[in-house]
Amino acid sequence: MKRINFPEASEWPAILARPLQNADSLFDTVRPILEAVKTQGDESLRAFSLRFDGVALENVAVSDEEFEECEQLIQDDLKQAINLAKGTITAFHAAQDQPLSVITTIEGVTCWQKALPIERVGLYIPGGSAPLFSTVLMLAIPAKLAGCGEIVLCTPSGKNGKVHPAVLYAAKVAGVRQVYKVGGAQAIAAMAYGTETIPKVYKIFGPGNQYVTAAKQWVSLHDVAIDMPAGPSEVEVLADESANPVFVAADLLSQAEHGVDSQAILITTSASLADKVADEVDRQLATLSRKDIASKSLENSRLIVVKSLEEAIKATNEYAPEHLILAVEKPEVLAERVTNAGSVFLGHLTPESAGDYASGTNHTLPTNGYAKAYSGVNLDSFRKRITYQSISPEGLRTIGSAIETMAEAESLSAHKQAVTLRLKTL
Repeated sequence: MKRINFPEASEWPAILARPLQNADSLFDTVRPILEAVKTQGDESLRAFSLRFDGVALENVAVSDEEFEECEQLIQDDLKQAINLAKGTITAFHAAQDQPLSVITTIEGVTCWQKALPIERVGLYIPGGSAPLFSTVLMLAIPAKLAGCGEIVLCTPSGKNGKVHPAVLYAAKVAGVRQVYKVGGAQAIAAMAYGTETIPKVYKIFGPGNQYVTAAKQWVSLHDVAIDMPAGPSEVEVLADESANPVFVAADLLSQAEHGVDSQAILITTSASLADKVADEVDRQLATLSRKDIASKSLENSRLIVVKSLEEAIKATNEYAPEHLILAVEKPEVLAERVTNAGSVFLGHLTPESAGDYASGTNHTLPTNGYAKAYSGVNLDSFRKRITYQSISPEGLRTIGSAIETMAEAESLSAHKQAVTLRLKTL
């Protein structure tokens, strides 16, 4: 990790720059895939599975038999862990379901909103170097709670032509049975356009590599909604001298092992902590199963020493990290000053891993600085809101003149007339 001591304010943008991605070249790569799926359907999905995944699929859909056997293929302790996570995620997201009030905005005029589920949603679950069964829970549970009528899940199969059993078990626990053995940009295309086997959805959720991300962005411009703009995953640890360097190093590495383009940032007021963290990162890195991936990621990562927590929090809000760990003496106080972050982890005993798996919050979060304007996935992500209004005769008399005046001022005479004609009948 690159070490930077006491940078000037003018240096922060360059220091905190994310790894660059050439979106134009990615779009050039995924567009032919999207077009092929759009025009050739299931035939193209089987061809891309053979080309990219090295597997010849007879059936794209996961069978009932495959769903049944998944429980025998994973250990009981993993099943128990998945069920515990289901409970916490359900509890947190169910609490977001709040009733909406009917408001009298002025005498005789009532307005209200109604939250309705998106009828058909698509979930993408990566399954390359690490099958993310936890993401099944993070997406499927709020989709079910929101009342989505049809939930379509796409994930790549292994070389054996089967989906990882933990992914299937998580889908089963979350109540999803429409699972398809398709990955990559072709999976996004299948959900965006529909094929003979896979239904077209109205909104696509889920993380993925740069090609999946580019495909989501492209179809969102023309065909279907997506959860949020996304990029490589990232973490920032904001630490003072009270932080445990062993914990901090572990948090940085837990992010670095996600992918070679992930980014881990430490901003600290303690130079000695930075020294200890650097040593501890090297020590722990050697023990990791994904150390080659983590090593590449650390090339994008930084250890930054600053003069004060004031400077640290200012830089943090500018960076807008996906995950923010406050490894400081008084995390609750500092948390009040966080304005831009996807998810915040308070104190020395709250690792980012907790949010990734089982604390209950959602781990599908805005990256690449989008936390300045976007929220992570939540119950409302799977709903849309329709507004309603009802006007009594008294209400129309109260606001009618204002509507007429405003419509006339905008030279929209038909708008004015729609009110005038009604007023004349009263």
